[in-house]
Amino acid sequence: MCRLSAKNRGESMTPDLPASDQQQVLLSAENVAFARRGKTILSEVSLAIHSREIITLIGPNGAGKTSLIRILLGLAKAGSGRVNAKPGLRIGYVPQRIHVPDVMPLRVYDFLNVTGRYSLPQCQQTLDEVNCGYLLYSAMQTISGGEMQRVLLARALLKKPQLLVLDEPASGMDVIGQQALYETIQAIRDKQGCGILLVSHDLHLVMAATDRVICLNTHICCTGHPDDVTANPEYLKLFGHAIDGLALYSHRHDHEHDLHGNIVASEHCRSCEHNQEPGQEKYNG
Repeated sequence: MCRLSAKNRGESMTPDLPASDQQQVLLSAENVAFARRGKTILSEVSLAIHSREIITLIGPNGAGKTSLIRILLGLAKAGSGRVNAKPGLRIGYVPQRIHVPDVMPLRVYDFLNVTGRYSLPQCQQTLDEVNCGYLLYSAMQTISGGEMQRVLLARALLKKPQLLVLDEPASGMDVIGQQALYETIQAIRDKQGCGILLVSHDLHLVMAATDRVICLNTHICCTGHPDDVTANPEYLKLFGHAIDGLALYSHRHDHEHDLHGNIVASEHCRSCEHNQEPGQEKYNG
């Protein structure tokens, strides 16, 4: 039976980390296994999530990602193993999607207060932080898919989480929207110092927003820095065909985009290809 302990014993999971870093373990799993109707979903999964760290969990459909997240959040019990949480750990969860009935008169401000009591200035400030402050009084049924994800993110941030868990946060967004959201997530980590666990299929962008990748396929196939993982044989075995001809995003531009998705020139990115005059392009390897 999986035991959820308030006492953090993450040191056994990260023996290669100095003691100062081990004190920052927010949530850890040790040898977690899970089966459904006799089928193995998870086998001997061990991991640790630290503060100020962005971890991305990737894997093919049916790899056990959702089951693992539910176990880490305490929403499901594992067949064996242990999950340890930092005492008093505050977790903010952003689901992949929600459905708001068309007949329900619910504004964004009301939605943010469904599970809490937050002041108008608190809601406005948090929406501003995720770049959708203009939505405060909008009806939930009228906002776009990308705006919905940012509102869900704002709702999670109102809890002042030490750990933020996001399940496919860029689902349904175009590439520009995905990139902008991942940049927002990085800014949140830098500002609040929280740990972030992402579940994502956006291999071409997510690598640029990640400190550590965990590749899951029932068990953990490989884990480490994105550059190391993408060269790992186990990763290539799972995603090799999917990434043929696909360049993984790694160069972090400092330009911005306007509301229509057009590039706005930045002082920090004059050497980028899109800022060169015709005929003056230069290679920047």
